[in-house]
Amino acid sequence: MWYSNNMINYLKESTFAVNDVMQKAWGITRKHYFSIATLCFLMFITASASSLMAFFIKDVSKALSVIMVIIFVLLYFTINLSLFKYIFHLMDDEENDVKIVDTLPTRQQIIRFLIATLYFVGCILGVYLVVILVAFPFIYTGINLSVVKNVAISVGIIAIFITWLRISFFPFFIIDKGATPFDSIKLSLATTKGNFTKILLLLVVLGGGYLIYLLLNYLQWPLIAFIVNILSSFIIVPLSSVALTVAYRKISSEYKGDQHPDILHNIV
Repeated sequence: MWYSNNMINYLKESTFAVNDVMQKAWGITRKHYFSIATLCFLMFITASASSLMAFFIKDVSKALSVIMVIIFVLLYFTINLSLFKYIFHLMDDEENDVKIVDTLPTRQQIIRFLIATLYFVGCILGVYLVVILVAFPFIYTGINLSVVKNVAISVGIIAIFITWLRISFFPFFIIDKGATPFDSIKLSLATTKGNFTKILLLLVVLGGGYLIYLLLNYLQWPLIAFIVNILSSFIIVPLSSVALTVAYRKISSEYKGDQHPDILHNIV
């Protein structure tokens, strides 16, 4: 009973926290919708142009294709970081306007982000490798191989998702705190400790539009699904960017730990 009451209270607190984040995010998005949506649209155009360019020049020159991919990836990340910097400005100084061009990330921030992204991918691959190593001995226990494989895949997906969620706030620490690549990963891990449920609830709320879209497709209502998808693209995407930034600022402001935390004490 005691555990049940504590769990209920924790879920209530998490719900209230998500409500606070969504209310603040909606207020910022509504007031500055066109500038935020413009940056989101530029990210979409960059990603789409990259795919088209890769398709048209793949048979012309592989070297040129690689160069163009690198250019578009750097451009996409630059716009993404600019979006975060712009939202930070709106949160910290809403009274004074700022041009989007003034929120471009510095060269150091871009380099740190790229290195941290490699660390991020390494963490994901590391978790996957650990799951495989743990599952491997069960092959020799006589358990059906397909059962071991299915369980390992399921556990691996869950472990990778949790890892992704715990360390995905690293770009904010680079932009907001000037953290080094490895410190940004560690700070994301430390600040999300104890906040996993709140972040998960926030993602569920933000992903609600897409879930409805999938449901409508499953029910074979293509026209309504298309309308929902359009509304989701123009509203949920900008709102999600703001909401995640607001959530970062909230959990980072509540963090009282070391500015150079270790990993082992913050895994669980």
